[in-house]
Amino acid sequence: MGRLKLSDRQLYALVEAVKLGEEVKPSQGAKRKAFAKYKIEGWENSKLTGIFYSIQRRLGLIDEIIGELIGVSPLILDPWLRATLRVAVEVAVFRDPSEKTRQHLKGLAQFLSKRTHPYVGYYYYDLLPRVLEYMPVIDSEEKRLKWDYLFPEWFIRRMRNLLGDEAEELLKALNETLPTSIRVNRLKASVEEVEEYLRRRDVRFERSERVDTVIRILDPFNPEWLLNKGWVIAQEEAPALASLVLSPKPGETVVDLAAAPGGKTAHMAELMNNEGKIYAFDIDKARIKRMNEVLRRTGVEIAETVKADGRRAPEILGEEIADRVMLDAPCTSDGTIAKNPELRWRLREKNIPRVVALQKELIESAWRLLKPGGRLLYSTCSMLPEENEEVVKWFLERHADAKLIPLSGPYSPGFLEGTMRAWPHRHRTIGFFYALIRKT
Repeated sequence: MGRLKLSDRQLYALVEAVKLGEEVKPSQGAKRKAFAKYKIEGWENSKLTGIFYSIQRRLGLIDEIIGELIGVSPLILDPWLRATLRVAVEVAVFRDPSEKTRQHLKGLAQFLSKRTHPYVGYYYYDLLPRVLEYMPVIDSEEKRLKWDYLFPEWFIRRMRNLLGDEAEELLKALNETLPTSIRVNRLKASVEEVEEYLRRRDVRFERSERVDTVIRILDPFNPEWLLNKGWVIAQEEAPALASLVLSPKPGETVVDLAAAPGGKTAHMAELMNNEGKIYAFDIDKARIKRMNEVLRRTGVEIAETVKADGRRAPEILGEEIADRVMLDAPCTSDGTIAKNPELRWRLREKNIPRVVALQKELIESAWRLLKPGGRLLYSTCSMLPEENEEVVKWFLERHADAKLIPLSGPYSPGFLEGTMRAWPHRHRTIGFFYALIRKT
């Protein structure tokens, strides 16, 4: 690999894309818009796209470096200056820029002066030599892992407490791209029909060993036709297993307390042969609309969507009306980082207690809905014990009539006996937690 060569125009396009990326979500829309403005096409596009996503992945680390150099949080800077410094740090610290590229980085001072104010340009020009000479001090194992795998130190510390040396394998797995997973909807198609369709399209795939209706697509392929026909639903293996663990039966009444985008609701309807009743709650209008679309496409007839906070479900439906309750609780979602790489820097340790408080209110609400003898599945896509085992322990201590039904596989045991965890590095799926509780 030669040294990195970037022209003025390519640097301008990167700065604009990074700045727009703060305002436009998902960030690929920002990238497309900025690259079109500077006519970035062909091989140029793939080279700059790689740099742009690398900045997104490293964002927290890049901002820490800027903070170290200027003594304040980069979040209070002028947005143009912040974006320019982010690009400069990516190029100067994480890559090997050619001499010419280093000169072009200096040229960004004039670009900044035109976009904002000459003082901002001067400030950047003064700071740049320190950016170009920056050397990190890596004086702890957590710092090394942060630089190698790009995660906040608090998150690395937590994972090392849980997994010891195995934590590094987990961080590595969270940086790998998961293949697209689809779950066959047996209300409309068989697994064999879907596999036959993929074979005819020359697409490589594998069937999951743990959930026999989940197929992983191993080639770049858009399963749009299958999704539109309702033959399949986009769903990872671990969340697909949740409905199998709860195992609703035809004719039962089921409540799904945080249901959007509807994958589990549709799966449960399939397991119930479209006989019985499912109430699917969500508070977000746009997500309800998408869920209705998914349920329509998949041929689900027994689900009723309710736009309301799941905590209000007992008032709306009445108490002790459900044979089964699915609570895939809102969480920090850190188990899904392989699917959402930029999420890693939005994780805040200080937000965990707020999420946990909501989870506890929802599980109490789920319990009020459940008939004696009924079953509740509490699950999350988080790997933090506070959101998982600790919520379940707290709940069991409050309710004498609550008993854990022990889960033994197909994944690893959780840190509370009878619970279960899917780990990205052990099971090649997203991180997931399960606890099945019976009302005696």
